[in-house]
Amino acid sequence: MKEFADLSVRKQYTLCEKSDKAKLKVVRAIFPVSAVPKGITISLSCRMELFLMPLDWSPLVDFLRRSERPLLMTHIRPDADGLGSQLALHDALTALGKKPRVAIASKLLPRYEFLDPKRTFIEDFRPSAFTDRDSVLILDTGTWNQLGDFGDWLKKSSLPRAVVDHHRTQDDIGGLQLVDTSAESTGRLAHEIIRALGVPLTERMAHHLFMAVATDTGWFRHPNATHATFDLCGELVEAGANPTVLYEQLYESATLPRLKLTAIALQRLELRAGGKVAYTEIALSDYSATGSVPGDTEDLINFPRAVEGVEIALVFIEQPDGGTKVSFRSRSADVSKLAEQFGGGGHKLASGARIQGKLADVREKVLAASAVLLGS
Repeated sequence: MKEFADLSVRKQYTLCEKSDKAKLKVVRAIFPVSAVPKGITISLSCRMELFLMPLDWSPLVDFLRRSERPLLMTHIRPDADGLGSQLALHDALTALGKKPRVAIASKLLPRYEFLDPKRTFIEDFRPSAFTDRDSVLILDTGTWNQLGDFGDWLKKSSLPRAVVDHHRTQDDIGGLQLVDTSAESTGRLAHEIIRALGVPLTERMAHHLFMAVATDTGWFRHPNATHATFDLCGELVEAGANPTVLYEQLYESATLPRLKLTAIALQRLELRAGGKVAYTEIALSDYSATGSVPGDTEDLINFPRAVEGVEIALVFIEQPDGGTKVSFRSRSADVSKLAEQFGGGGHKLASGARIQGKLADVREKVLAASAVLLGS
């Protein structure tokens, strides 16, 4: 065993001496070629634990340095990972003298209003309001169906664009596409970009990046949280991130209507496939009955997932256009493949889809496909 210190990441990692050429290729995909010591390779078992910057950020750095007025976007129904990445990169690009703008293509969920109470930075996307932009950077998604009306605008636009994401499911958006499915969050990738740009990490950047990483790991409960996750978050706390404040704002500030909607979801919990599949559902009428809003459904998937013995958890949400939004979670089964059957996608253990059809019809189709996936 040898110790290899890479000053660019300011950490020391244990590497294994092996001569297998196939494994050496893996190393060169992780480190810059010039940084791989001769005769040194990293064990494949360490690959998913270390997250040692598998992406070459130089094309994106060049892209961003050429851009003076970039538009930073994320998926519809933006979550803490997408928003945190947008806000941190906004500050980094501003520090470089750029004039970035952050926009979202759907309503900002009430639970995230604390990020920008006066809406100084987070703007609602309207094509006529962004004609001054000279590039687009899309964060935390690489699929057209997650871009909403912004996607329709982008298809007609000639603006250069880049995608930075950690989800397996991807479309050809055009331009640069930098995807690292081993990263636990897009927040980690945003941190790497900021470092590659040579911008010092500020307290506000660190706060937003901590939020991104922590939420996409279920506040460090999910299998994608590794020792590298804690290393990164330790660095972010040292730079000024405040986990206590973030947790209180995100998880201990629920409105009464949100709690009433949660009660309805709990009442409707059902099991299928011999107790291996749990699901619940929300109808449009539930919002007016409780005074809640669609954004209040965001964490409902955690309840069917918490049922003992459940392998696949599902939440079905009726949509105004007549379709049905489905959230998929799993403990081991690859639900991204299940979501892809219905035009969606995501991670192995966490995915989503938006399916045309009445809720009852969609529910039965998805439940049947879930049973097949589990072999039930």
